[in-house]
Formats: sequence, structure tokens, C-alpha cells
Amino acid sequence: QMHNPLQEPNTEQRIRLEIAFSRPEIQQYRLQETRHFKEQQSDEPNACLASAFPSPPSLRPSPVSLSRPPLSDRVYTPSHIYKHPAAILLELCTSTKEVHQVIPLIYKHGFYDENLFQTKLISLFCKFNCLDDAARVFDPIEDKIDVLYHTMLKGYALNSSVDDAFAFFCRMKRDGIEPIVYNFTYLLKLCGDNADLRRGRELQGQLIVNGFGSNLFAMTGIMNLYAKCREVVDAYKMFDRMPERDVPSWNAIIAAYAQNGYAKIALELLLRMQEEGQRPDWITIIAALPASADTRSLIGGKSIHGYVIRSGFDSHVNVLTALVDMYGKCRVVETARLIFDAMDSKTVVTWNSMIDGYVEIGDPEEALVLFEKMLDEGIEPSDVSIMEALHACADLGDVEKGMSIHKISDELGLSSNVSVINSLISMYSKCNRVDVASKLFEDLENKTRVSWNAVILGFAQNGCVNETLDYFRRMQQEGIKPDSFALVGVILALAELSILRQAKWIHGIVIRTCLDKNCFVMTALIDMYAKCGAIQTARKLFDKMDERHVATWNAMIDAYGTHGLGEEAIELFSEMQKGTIQPNGVTFLSVISACSHSGLVEEGRYYFEIMKEEYYLEPAMDHYGAMVDLLGRAGLLNEAWDFIQNMPTEPGISVFGAMLGACKIHMNIHLGEKAAARLFELGPDNGGYHVLLANIYSAASMWDKVAEVRSNMDKMGIQKTSGHSSVALRNELHTFYSGSTVHPQSKEIYDYLDLLMKKIKSVGYVPDTNSIHDVEADVQEKLLISHSEKLAIAFGLLNTKPGVPIHIRKNLRVCGDCHNATKYISLVTGQEIIVRDMQRFHHFKDGTCSCGDYW
Repeated sequence: QMHNPLQEPNTEQRIRLEIAFSRPEIQQYRLQETRHFKEQQSDEPNACLASAFPSPPSLRPSPVSLSRPPLSDRVYTPSHIYKHPAAILLELCTSTKEVHQVIPLIYKHGFYDENLFQTKLISLFCKFNCLDDAARVFDPIEDKIDVLYHTMLKGYALNSSVDDAFAFFCRMKRDGIEPIVYNFTYLLKLCGDNADLRRGRELQGQLIVNGFGSNLFAMTGIMNLYAKCREVVDAYKMFDRMPERDVPSWNAIIAAYAQNGYAKIALELLLRMQEEGQRPDWITIIAALPASADTRSLIGGKSIHGYVIRSGFDSHVNVLTALVDMYGKCRVVETARLIFDAMDSKTVVTWNSMIDGYVEIGDPEEALVLFEKMLDEGIEPSDVSIMEALHACADLGDVEKGMSIHKISDELGLSSNVSVINSLISMYSKCNRVDVASKLFEDLENKTRVSWNAVILGFAQNGCVNETLDYFRRMQQEGIKPDSFALVGVILALAELSILRQAKWIHGIVIRTCLDKNCFVMTALIDMYAKCGAIQTARKLFDKMDERHVATWNAMIDAYGTHGLGEEAIELFSEMQKGTIQPNGVTFLSVISACSHSGLVEEGRYYFEIMKEEYYLEPAMDHYGAMVDLLGRAGLLNEAWDFIQNMPTEPGISVFGAMLGACKIHMNIHLGEKAAARLFELGPDNGGYHVLLANIYSAASMWDKVAEVRSNMDKMGIQKTSGHSSVALRNELHTFYSGSTVHPQSKEIYDYLDLLMKKIKSVGYVPDTNSIHDVEADVQEKLLISHSEKLAIAFGLLNTKPGVPIHIRKNLRVCGDCHNATKYISLVTGQEIIVRDMQRFHHFKDGTCSCGDYW
């Protein structure tokens, strides 16, 4: 129903109306019309509008006040319509409610003009998305003029579905109204916004039939349609066909390429535009700056910034916002912040761009500070603001802050916004709250592919392999074709599982879904095969790739490092240096770690130096930890300790952890105690370091110290992580714990181990019982035999055909005795045994290990 026109205007509306009625043009119009009305009078008002908009008795216009000359005697020019008092009054309205309050006042003061009044009312109702009200004005009119149809069609195109808009367009044609070019452009925009390419092509045919095939405005509309439907080639064909090109045409084609991932071509078109004599306007700048941001072309972005200043566009909020976004994405946040702080007015998009800039450079703390400042200044966050803030919380792992932003999103009415829910799923997953993430996902009614990807990646990142595979299966059952993100999540989960058969299964799915050319999927496959022990397969995939990201190089270099192939890692890094892809911090961490695992001390020192001097990369804590590990493993413990003391930043847990591990290898009790003391200050609840210190004392037979460490652990409630080893057999994972006898084949396993121990002793194996005391020698050997690694190896040998490598996964570092025993087992059985522990791979074959006993 219509709003009640009898409702009195509020104070603000009264003031606005009084100001409007006092305008000179309205006062002059009223004097002229009063004289004119006395000469020509009519007997009754327009019945149609009087019935559609009844006035109160006190305001109902008299027959005299509505008298007008015949329509044929009145000519309506744009200036006439603009200056007409009724138009001025209606233009002041900011809502449908105000329109209904102004209508009686127009009647009362004699400003009614049938043709203009109807058109203006329909236009306003369409503007305020009240198509029902617009139809109530339009439908009863008997003698409709063309402009009424055009106005109604514009309203449908802007505020309704494609079906409704096209239905009115067909009605217009049935009523004999000739379409104008703007009818088609509004409908083309509607088709583009809804990605309805079929109907858009039909409109293109109608344009040609109606003689608008070469109309510049229409051709630009068709280009925009194709761009929004991701048909960039067809958009360019239309652009190339244009008899002449104006600035809006260039803007459309530049935006088409920039918004569809062809940033480089968009920038080339910008240069071509200027070469052909067209001067870019501020809209061109807004289209081109995101292209510079996407290509991380800081030089190009600065050139555009200079043009903005010279052309005087630096007062446009949208242009400045685009500059903030460009500098942020190019990781020059200082410049972005200078522009941001200097802006007189900022939109919510400006704030979003600045927040995203901090997230982009890995400064989530500052991103959240800016988000809080945005709230303090009374700026209402958009869904994008919430998603950026959630991204920052995820990077920090701050679930408390994330929950508070979750509450804000609910207060803003975004609890049903799918994009926000997807961001919440990702945030909770990265904060190790997959339970909350799962509930959000299950409660989501309209799950998109992004929703499935978020939950799959979330569970994969938390090591929940079974849940990851279950969601992947459900996704396929729902008929949703997995994309690169879903497959990367599944590959990530299977990489942790380290089962080669499963790796080949997901690789097959990648090929069948035609994603075997996707750089990120192939990078994930390289990492997965390497973690499954198939380093040669990983290298074959690497060599076949046409395009490689820096992450691809990092994955392959790291793979060589964890497999103890330091020379190969260095060779691959040298190959990378010769290409166009620049190494990043992760690359150098992988190279230094590879040197550490292979004892390449001088090479490791060299890469640490050039990282700073040649590539201007500031070492992070992990790089310092890798250097300590490099020096410590090589026995240079004093140099490693001096390195720690001279660090430009306060050493962290990873640095002292590497030092303590090196002290365990080389039995340096003094430095081990100093490193442990610092570790217990920084992370007292980490049981692994307490156990490591106890093992140092145990190897030195300092049993009192061992007892003291274990007593302290008991007092603090710290539990030692139970070691276990796993082996896959016929799609089933078998897990063994030290001394475990619950496996169905336990008796066979222990009997076979007894036989195996006799064989390897006969060729030189000597059990290392130094870490066991207070029991007899024969008991010590039995305890060593029941280690989880040996149980898993025995099970594998019992159930695997000769010649087939056995893959073992250990959750902790392989103990020295098991490492030595496995070398002898590979010798007497002739079987290759691949063991992946928490740090690296060990390939045992013919009595030797790939680590060269350097681990």
C-alpha cells in the first residue's frame, strides 16, 4: 500500500519545504500562473492522479488551481522541466515517504503539471526502488507518452530482475514504443551485472536491428557486458570495430582487461590511448591503478601518480583511494599512509584499502589498530572491512579479537553474508578452532565453492586429514567441481599423511580436472611427493612446469634440503638466480637449512651474507635459527653461541632450540644448560626441550640431573610427547608405539624382530644402551627392540613384497640406535627403507643412509 500522505512533515522536512517555497523562481512562477489560471480554467482535476494520490479535504486542489492549457500548447524543454516548481520540490525529496508528503503541497500551491508530474513521480519512485508505486502511477494513464515508458524501463533495469526488465521491454514494444539507445544500455548493464551473456547477445542483435549497431554509446555498453561476463576477447573485438573511440570507450576496455586478470595488457592499452591522442580522465586512472597494483608495478604506479598531480585529479576521493590501494599492494605502505592521512574526506573503501595494505605487508597489528580507529571515527564497516580485519586476526592467531569482530559483523546484519562467513571459517581455522569453523560451515545455507574451499583448507592446515578428505568427498557429492584451492587443501593434508598411493590418487584427480598446468596446484604436488619420499617424481614435475612461482622454487629447494641433498639444493638455487624470479626470505631459509642438513657450513655462511648484502632481505628469527643449526651441527658450538650473543635482535625460541639440539649431538653440557635456561624462560611449557636436556644428561650418565629434569616436568604438569611410527599398507595406516602389543600381528612382529636383531648383530650392529639405566643389559636390549621405528619396519618387511620401498613416518626425531639398526636392516634384507621424522628424510639402502650420519 501507499504511504499515508496525511502524515505531517517533521521539523527538518518543514524547514526544507519553507526554503523551497521561498525560492525566487517558485514565487515568480506562482504569480505568472495565477494570472494565467484566471484566463483559462478547467472543470475537474486529473482523475487518474487524484485517485492514485488522494489529498486531504483541506489540501485537495480546486478545479481552478489545476487548470492548464492543452498539452499540444505546452513545450517541455530540459530547462523548463528543471526550473518547474514541482520538479524542484520533488528533487528535494530523499525518500518515498517525503515524496508522499510533498504531493499534497504541490496540489495545494498550484504547481501540478500532468505530464511533467507523472514523469517525475515515476522517476523518483524508481530511484527509491519502489517499482510498485511507480506502476501505480504508470498503469492507469491512458495516453502514455514515450518518456514514461523509458523512465519505467530504466527503473526495472536498475531495481528488478532480468526477467521483469525484459518483460517490460517486450510490453513497451507491443505498445508500439520505439526503443531508444539508452533503453538498450540500461538492459545491457543489467545483463552484465547478472552475467547473463545469452540475453546480452540478444540485445546486441536488437541494437543492430534498430539501427544502433554503430552507436558509440551502445558499443561501449556491449563492451562492458562482455567484460563483466569475462569475455574479454569479444569485448576487444567490439572495441576494435568502433569507427571512433572516445574516452569512455578506452576506459571500458582498460577496465575490462584490468578486472579480468590481464593487468599488463590494461597498462599497455593506457599507453596506446595516449599515443592515439586521448587524454585519460580520472575514471581512466581508477581503472588503470588496480592494474599497476596487480602487477606490483611500482614504477608504473608512480608514473600514474605523477599524472594525477599534473592533471589536478588529486582532489578526487576515488582517485586517492585507488592510489592508497596501489601503494599498499606494492608494499610501499609508508607512501600509502601519507596519502591516506592527508585526505580531507575518506570513504569506507579508503579505510579498507589502507587496512588491506597493512595486511599485505604482514603487519596485522597495525591493520587492527586502523580498524579500531575507523570504528572510533564513526565509520560503519562494510563487509570488506570485516573480512580484512578477520584476515589480520587469522595472521595473528588472535581468536579473542576475531570473536569480537564476529560479534560486530552480527550487529551489522552480516550474519547471512556468505563472504563474511567464509572469512570467519578461515579465521577460526587458522586460530585452531576448527570446531567453530565447522559449525559455521554446517549452518551456512547457501554454501559456495569458496565456502567448501575454506573448510577444506582449514582442516588441512590443522592436520585433520580424515575430516579434510570427508569434506572433499561431500563437495563432490554436492556436484561442485573442485578448483585449485580445494585441491591444494587436499594435497596439503595428504602431504602430512605421507602415503605415496594416496599422493598418486589426488594427482590423478588433478589431471582429470585439467588443473595440471596450474602453478599453485603443481607446486603443492611437488611438495607432497617430496614429503612422501618420492624426490625424483617431485623433480620431474618441477622440470615439466612451463611457469614457476617463487613458491615452486622454494618447494623444490626445501625438498632437496630435507632429503639431505644439499649440493642439489645449491645447484637449483644457482639456476633460480639466473632467471627472472627473485628469491625471497623463504628461499634463503630453505637454502641455509639444506646446507645445515648436509654439513655445507661455508656455503651456508655465504648465502646468509648475500641475503642481506645483495638482495636486501632482513633476516627473520627463523634465519638466525637456521644459522645456529648450521654451525651447531658442524660442531662449531662456541661460534654458534657467539653468533647468538651478537644478534641484532633478541634471540627467540627457535634460535635457542637449535643450540640445544646441537649440544645434544655433540654432548656439550655447559652450553646446553645455558641454552635450556633461556628456553625455559621463553617457553617453559614446551616439553620437548625438557626431554632434550634430560637426554643430554642421560648420555653423560648424569642420572641425578635426569631425575631433576623429570621431577620439574611433573611439578609443572608437562607431559612428554609419546613417540610413534606409522606405515601404510593397502590404503590402511598402521601406527605403532614403543612397547605396543595391541596390533593383530604383534606376535609375528616381535618374533621377526628377534630374528632380525640376530642377523644384523652378525654383520656388526651393536645396540646403543647409553640412554637406559637401572635395568639389566638384556632388558635394555628388549626396550631398544620395542622402539616404534623398529616395530613399524618389521611390520613393513613382513607385509611388503621384496624390492618395494618401505615408507615409515616418525612423529619425533629418529633415535640414534634405531638409525644405526635401520642401516644394518637395509643391508641384510636388501630392502630400501625411507624414514621421515620431524626434521628430515633418511633413505636407507645397502647399509648406508642418505644423511651420511650427519643429522
